[in-house]
Formats: sequence, structure tokens, C-alpha cells
Amino acid sequence: MSAETTAGHAAEAASSGGMPQLDISTFGNQIFWLVVAIVVLYLILSRVALPRIGSVLAERTGTITNDIAAAETFKQQAAEAEAAYHKALDDARAAAAKVVNEAKAEIQKDLDIAIAKADAEIAARTAESAARIEEIRASAAEAVTTVAKDTTKELLGSFGVTADARSVTAAVNARLKGGVA
Repeated sequence: MSAETTAGHAAEAASSGGMPQLDISTFGNQIFWLVVAIVVLYLILSRVALPRIGSVLAERTGTITNDIAAAETFKQQAAEAEAAYHKALDDARAAAAKVVNEAKAEIQKDLDIAIAKADAEIAARTAESAARIEEIRASAAEAVTTVAKDTTKELLGSFGVTADARSVTAAVNARLKGGVA
């Protein structure tokens, strides 16, 4: 094409004075190609694109359904695991309480034995102490009696009275028992 042809087309376009799409003389041609383009687009979409989109949507729907079913299964398993955990926890608490009660009973038994031993030891020491106290009382009474006899002999001796040991002993014994000599 020459420069004249190109210039001629440009001059013709400029002289028509508008947009070529709005030129009434080309409407038939434009409508034909519009219909052809729509039919081709429809065929491409209906035969290629839409089946692929449909398969992707079906696959997604299947995946979602499977995931929901798996989630329900996992939820059920979690509930069963939680119930088993609570049961195991309750069993462990019961076992711990049993062990604590057994330990308390054992400790109480040992404590009772220790208290019984301590009571027996205290009773033995009390009896021993009572025996010692009785011995001390007896020896103190004997010592008092001896001192009283000696003192009486000395007093009688200082007054110039002589008394035999038998009469001094009888007088001191009578006086210690609450009698009058």
C-alpha cells in the first residue's frame, strides 16, 4: 500500500465524522460477528471451561464433606478421650484417697501401739516411783523413829533419868502412832 492509499483512508475516516461502530452501513456485519463471537464463546465455555469449573466445585464439595465427616469423627474421639481422661482422673483420685486412708489407718495403728507402749512405760515408771517413794517414806519413818529414840534417850539422859531401850522404843512408837505415853 502506498502513502496515497493510507492517506486516502485517513481522509475518508475524517470526512465520515464519527465512530465507525456507529456507522449504520456496518451494523449487519457487526451483528453477524457478534453472534459468531457469542456462539464460539458459548461453545468454549460449555465444552471446556464450565466442565472444569464443575469438576473443581464437585471436588471441593467432596473435600469439604469429607473434612466435615472427619471433623465429626475427631470430635467424637475427642469426647471419648475426654470421658476416658475424666474417668481415669476420678479413678486416680479414688485410688489416692484409698492410699491416704490406708496410710492414715497404718499411722493411727502405729500411733496407738506407740501410745500403748508409752502408757505401759509411764505406768511402770509410776509404779517404780511409787515404790521408791514408799521406800523413802519407810526409811524416813524409820529415820524419824531412830532420831526420836536417840533424842528421847539424850533428853532423858540430860534430865538424869535412865530408861531402858525397850521402854523408850515403846513410848516413841506410841507417840508416833498418835497415842499418849
